[in-house]
Amino acid sequence: MIAVDTNILVYSHREDSSFHEAALEAVRGLAESTSLWAIPWPVIHEFLAVVTHPHIYSPPTPLDDALLQVRRWMESPSFSAIAEAGPIYFDYLEHVLGAAHAVGPRVHDARIIGICLAHGVEELWSADRDFSRFPGLKLRNPLVA
Repeated sequence: MIAVDTNILVYSHREDSSFHEAALEAVRGLAESTSLWAIPWPVIHEFLAVVTHPHIYSPPTPLDDALLQVRRWMESPSFSAIAEAGPIYFDYLEHVLGAAHAVGPRVHDARIIGICLAHGVEELWSADRDFSRFPGLKLRNPLVA
């Protein structure tokens, strides 16, 4: 299973992004394939916060449009929204936090990795190189050849 991080989703959604076409193609490819793909719930929350933020985008995406975008991703037959899943999630979180010596804002990234690992995700698509510090999950940037 492939999971997708916030930045790829934002770029695919925002037409004013210089990465829009590449990100849109990547996300559309997942949504239209039969391969399993996922978005962790914290990524969905972050996507909504970023694209609707008036200090990040002018104009920001209207909330209804951002929510509709999430609904469209969820309509993909091979899609899953994944979240923390009981004690097994905490085992993964504890491991990746310790292995990466992650504290402060890096705990959010460790949360994403822990959720992915608890759900059997094999690859995380992100343009954020900070994820490379965490073990156990292949990281891929679909925006670069």
